[in-house]
Amino acid sequence: MDIDALVKSMSQQTYERLLQAVETGKWLDGSELSEAQKESSLQAVMMYQAKILNLDEHMMINNEGEINHKSRQQFKNEFAQQGSIARFKQDDF
Repeated sequence: MDIDALVKSMSQQTYERLLQAVETGKWLDGSELSEAQKESSLQAVMMYQAKILNLDEHMMINNEGEINHKSRQQFKNEFAQQGSIARFKQDDF
């Protein structure tokens, strides 16, 4: 089975479990991922994000399998389009 077929057959639940395992370094039962498991799980997560979720965030893999880098200005423009975000003054803490 090629990677595209594997990713297309992956359920949302499987993606979420792999994502959690990659983030925590552990499976749901608490056992640690081996280095090979970390590597292959991370690749599957990144491919799912690119091919199924079509994420185009900074340092994500785009749907052509290439790393997508965004500049600081691109981030500023995206946040400006989304409206105001929470801002705090030093005195608030």
